[in-house]
Amino acid sequence: MIKITAEVDNEGILKTCGIAGHAEGGPKGKDPVCGAVSALAGTALRVLAKETGVFLRADVSTRGQLKLETEYAPEGKAFLFAVGAFLLEGLQFVSEEYPNHCTIHIKRRN
Repeated sequence: MIKITAEVDNEGILKTCGIAGHAEGGPKGKDPVCGAVSALAGTALRVLAKETGVFLRADVSTRGQLKLETEYAPEGKAFLFAVGAFLLEGLQFVSEEYPNHCTIHIKRRN
């Protein structure tokens, strides 16, 4: 089971995202659920890392795990909001399509 936890601030901007586990929905390297989650998270991480005004602390040192924390300067706020919304919507979609293999919990910070 892939377990995803995320936290957004009161404006909906991604603050943290944690992904852990394996979906076990297919053979290693051919699991569509793991592939979808990996593609979404990896692409978001790569895109955010290139953006001016977005600052990341990320740990991907363990296979099957991602820990991400974000901060931003004023010029990076809108970009982080958009990429974070895309990421979380995509992960939510995967969890809805494969509820036996992936869960997501999004917490709003006040």
